[in-house]
Amino acid sequence: MDSLINFTLTYDGNLKANGSREHKQEIRHVFHGQLYELWKHSPVKPSESLIKKIGNYSFFPLVVEGREEFVELEILMLRPDYGPGYIVQGGDIDNRLKTLFDSFRIPKDVNEIPSDTKKEEPFYCLLEDDILISKLSINTDRLLEPEKSNPYVRLIIHVQVKRLPLLGGNMMSILS
Repeated sequence: MDSLINFTLTYDGNLKANGSREHKQEIRHVFHGQLYELWKHSPVKPSESLIKKIGNYSFFPLVVEGREEFVELEILMLRPDYGPGYIVQGGDIDNRLKTLFDSFRIPKDVNEIPSDTKKEEPFYCLLEDDILISKLSINTDRLLEPEKSNPYVRLIIHVQVKRLPLLGGNMMSILS
């Protein structure tokens, strides 16, 4: 499987377990700016047909279900107070990661969009749905900065967008 595109996203800030819709949108907005820069410098321009309308907002996901694409994520999570490892002992990591994954995707409906959301046209997101994450690698280490405490993190997220290989079933659907 060839990579269609490789890039790195970063996030510095709080990553709360069971994050509210406001918290997820705040993180989503950080990624929006980085994904906008990615598209701005890409020879491929976003297709209007991929924009998803949710309420009064337009979202443009980089990876959508219907295109036989998926993502592989390699995450370096730097946290204060914890050295290498401590994935489980470092607090409610699974719910913190769920908050992160929800911020990668477009909102499922208007109830996931805070009323004070800044209107970007379109709002760039990594994924149409977080089910498009097919591989995940997480490394943790200690963030060596004073005056930072949980739930603060620094994330370096290497993203590989890949396409499903052409096999009998999906090759026939492409040819027909």
